[in-house]
Amino acid sequence: MKSAVILVGGEAKRANGQEKYFFTYRGKTFIERLVDSLQDVADEIILVARDPGQCRRFNAIRGVRCITDIRPGTGPIGGLHAGALEARGDFIFVSACDMPCVDPRVVTHLFSRIGGYDAIIPCWNAEMLEPLHAVYRKSALLAYLEQYDSHSLRAMVKALNTLYVPMDEIRAIDHELTTFTNINRIEDLDRINRTGK
Repeated sequence: MKSAVILVGGEAKRANGQEKYFFTYRGKTFIERLVDSLQDVADEIILVARDPGQCRRFNAIRGVRCITDIRPGTGPIGGLHAGALEARGDFIFVSACDMPCVDPRVVTHLFSRIGGYDAIIPCWNAEMLEPLHAVYRKSALLAYLEQYDSHSLRAMVKALNTLYVPMDEIRAIDHELTTFTNINRIEDLDRINRTGK
């Protein structure tokens, strides 16, 4: 079984406090686009929110479960921990909520590469990784997260038995690498709606 976890609990400081998952691109909200992209490649989709109030924001979205962070204030790693505990699948694709163009073909490819590894992480180079567009083995993730000291995703990835997937391999599937489109600021949203990338 495969799970998908979408982290929606960020503070959105760079987006003037606005909820990025409800930003609209090509007629759909970011969260709708993500759910649409993942519903055919994962057996379940889990949203990890800050609190029950934020979870209620997603009541209208069918086919997902929303849970709350178990370690508030620890950033993405806290959301990842909550999602891993909730996930029923042996493997988990993790995405940030500000990535409206996630390509299901790329997600399928990452799942297919897990083999005996703990994590499959796309990488631009040795320093630029995509830990929030990646696949993890649930058992290894939980073993690490039960005792981690650092809130750094980089430290987590380094501690796991990780396969780094170069961008050339991803580019063979998604030629423009649009799957990694990340919208942090209002200006980014204006740009993507104006130019399409």
